[in-house]
Amino acid sequence: MSGGDLRNISFHGIGTPDSPEREPDEHRYWVTESAFLRVLDLCADESDVRLSFDDGNASDAAIALPALRDRGLTADFFPIADRIGTPGNLDHDALRALADAGMTVGTHGAAHRPWTKVPPADQATELQDARARIADVTGRPVDTAACPFGAYDRKVLQALRSAGYRTVFTSDARPARRGEWLQPRYSVEADDTPETVRTRMLAPRTARDRAVDRAVLMVKAWR
Repeated sequence: MSGGDLRNISFHGIGTPDSPEREPDEHRYWVTESAFLRVLDLCADESDVRLSFDDGNASDAAIALPALRDRGLTADFFPIADRIGTPGNLDHDALRALADAGMTVGTHGAAHRPWTKVPPADQATELQDARARIADVTGRPVDTAACPFGAYDRKVLQALRSAGYRTVFTSDARPARRGEWLQPRYSVEADDTPETVRTRMLAPRTARDRAVDRAVLMVKAWR
């Protein structure tokens, strides 16, 4: 990888998802436990990979946490505040266990809706109230966020900056730069394997590729 490049790789559910889907294409982002562990072993050998988990599924604590600890890894977790304590999702004890194990717990909003489509009257619920509810459970400040569905625009980013978020993660499927406020991520999908992750997410980028990456992200952030 290039000197400043970082690959952010995100997971969602691990294991067998509940049926029916809670939202369209949800099951597309669930991976089997065996596939997850194989990809995790690949990532453990890479020094420039940062891992994260979206949605707050119960598998974050039941499967991901022990696997991370066994490998000496840390990760960022982004639960949906309205789902905390509901069937199939992290409860208060599980969230605290993640934080106590040294994992970063951020926010994925309140109701898992694109922040670009949230009415102004509901913005505080998504960006402020949700983080406060999560912080109240973990007993730690929440200053990282993952945009639901990867959706953002200039107004959303301005609101997140104004709210004091230290880092914001997207789903742009491009390399990130260390230390930058906006962090694109790759999402692991149901049919991914260590080989596809290596090819699609970890392969070196040419100078031209990196220039295109920067241009695309700049345009998206200012639209």
